[in-house]
Amino acid sequence: MKYTVHLTRTAEKQLKKLHKQIQTKVAAVLLSLQIDPWPYGSKKLSGMESTFRIRVGDYRVIYEIQKNDVIVTVLKIGNRKDVYR
Repeated sequence: MKYTVHLTRTAEKQLKKLHKQIQTKVAAVLLSLQIDPWPYGSKKLSGMESTFRIRVGDYRVIYEIQKNDVIVTVLKIGNRKDVYR
């Protein structure tokens, strides 16, 4: 079953601000989330029911999974020191 990946407006802006090399790596991760929204290395964020993070070098992709609707919503993309604020 293939999931649909949506980026919030904030996540789109954050992705565009990244260096081209990092954008390419993040885009590859976003495509892989369509097939497997729980890839190796993804971690559930504490205190949130269906919110996860995945590491892309020094950057993190924060996303939410809606199992019933088969949708992955990317909430934030950013450097690990800033993304959790």
